[in-house]
This record gives sequence, C-alpha cells and structure tokens, in this order.
Amino acid sequence: MPGTLLRLWPLLSLFVMSCAGQQLADAPRFGQIVTKAQRRGQEIVVCGQYVHVGTPVVLWSDPGGFNAYSQDLAFPEETGKRKDPPTGRRYGSRRKLPEDLAAQVAKRGWTLPLLQKQLAQFVFHYDVCGTSRQCFKVLQDLRGLSVHFMLDVDGTIYQSLDLKERAWHAGTANDRSVGVEIAQIGAYPRENHRQLATWHGKDAEGPFIKLPKWMKTEYLRKPQEKYRPARKQKISGVINGRRYWQYDFTAPQYEALTRLCAGLSQVFPKLRLECPVDTEGRLRLDALNAEERAAFEGFLGHWHVIQRKQDPGPAFDWERVLGGAKRLLAQP
Repeated sequence: MPGTLLRLWPLLSLFVMSCAGQQLADAPRFGQIVTKAQRRGQEIVVCGQYVHVGTPVVLWSDPGGFNAYSQDLAFPEETGKRKDPPTGRRYGSRRKLPEDLAAQVAKRGWTLPLLQKQLAQFVFHYDVCGTSRQCFKVLQDLRGLSVHFMLDVDGTIYQSLDLKERAWHAGTANDRSVGVEIAQIGAYPRENHRQLATWHGKDAEGPFIKLPKWMKTEYLRKPQEKYRPARKQKISGVINGRRYWQYDFTAPQYEALTRLCAGLSQVFPKLRLECPVDTEGRLRLDALNAEERAAFEGFLGHWHVIQRKQDPGPAFDWERVLGGAKRLLAQP
C-alpha cells in the first residue's frame, strides 16, 4: 500500500491541483454547481452534483480517496487481525424529518432543494489522530463511524460521503448537520501534557508537527514537510467548564476550511457563517441546550453539541475561518 500510494500521489496531485494556480476568466464561483467534465479537483458532492469550493478535494471515488460507503476494512493489513472489527454500514439516513419533507424524500430521494431545507449545521471536530489517513483508519476499521469531510495537515480535504447521508459524527446533531474531522492531536488539560510534547518538535522557526515514526504519511503531498501551527504559542481556554491547552491548526488547514465554509454557505441557505454567541456577542464556550441546538443554524464546535467534548479546542480561530469566508464571498 505505501509504495503504491507514493507512486500514485504525483498523478493524484496533478489531478487535484491542475488548475489551482491558474487565473481563468471563467473560474467557477464558490458554491457553483459544475458538470463532471468541468470538475477541477476542487469540488464536493451534494446529492450527486459537483459543487465548487475552490480548494483541493479528494472524493471517495477518486484514486487515493477514503470511501465510507465501503463495508470493508480500509487497511486490512494493519487492522484485519483485531477481534470483532466493525461490519455493515458506517452511516445511515437522515431521520426526524418534518412530515412533508419526509414524504418527498421517500418518494423522490434526496435532491439538492430538499436537502437545503434540512441541512442547517456544520460541526467542527479535531480527530486526535494527526493525519486524515489515520483518522479514516480509526473511523472505518476500528470504531465503525463516519464523517463527511476530513482535513489533513497539508490542507487536502477528503470527502467520504455525499452530504445527503447521515454520517455518524455528532450524536443528536447528525440529522441536520455535516461534519469535518481536522487532523490534529487535540487539546489537553495540562500545558505540559505528554501528548503535546510528543507530537511537536521545535526549531529556530518555532514549533512543528512531529508525526510518530509508525505513522503512515504517504497521503501527504509533501511527507517530509515540517507542518507548523499557524501561531507559535500554545493557546489556552476554558471549554465546558474545564481549561485546555492546544497548539494551533496549520495555515493550509485554515485556508482550505475557510474556502469549504464559504462554498457550503452558498449552497445551503440555513448554513449562516455564524457560530453560537452569548448575550454580549462572544463565542459560546459551553454546550447548547436541546432547545438552543434545535434553533441554531450555522457553524458549531463539537463542544456546542455534547457537554463532555472540547473539540475543535481553544486554539481554533473562528474569526479566521468564518470571517475569512465572509471576506472571500465579498470579493468581486
């Protein structure tokens, strides 16, 4: 597998990035639906249609993609000897639909106009895995779970399911949401926590991500690259009543996520580029209650959905992502 992917990545990279540096007069807009022939490797799939988001995306059907539709183990040579591996589907169908919408979906299946009525939330996670390959291995081969998107340290987005599917990523939010697992080791309750030290090195330029020697890196565009937190210092904050420390995400991750959010907000009217805030307009640092969750439309942290969660952590730069998406959409 590793040798195959190393040989495959240059071709996949050319496919995904072929038009990334070109400034074409007819470049698609954020959220624009394009045909398969017009696809540039910067599109997500929504109800079978290609939607342009302006950043490299590898689909489950692409070479080197992560396929959550498969009921097989993704990496059997690594996980096949485990007892009681997951079997069957790792995702489901959206439930608890309004009666009229449920009737239309039952009759016609999910179409984009129907999904636009239902999808109202986007949930940010960090994966505690370090890379998207490791994340998919854990979800598919070990836990029997799923998520629509994975965002690697190099900024590559992987889509594993059509957004019409109910991925298993955020409990009670699954019926109205899509989610992304951002590759990162996560946030911890001590500043000098062993995980933070183990997964990061430091040189004259500052901290960098130090992947373990056992970690497979063949999916990264530049496996030897030193991927660095966007901000050098550890960032601390209180989430759901507990203090955590965390290194920042990488600049390529922020760039890709900003573009993904911009594109999604153009496709789904209920996905406002807003996050939960308190009465003074500050980011909510606690979980929403059931009534608040049901009413909210926009972008959430996993901690807003489940009280015991803290991802995407105190380092996540909400303004950089949501404010950046607004600025992208405001450009002529």
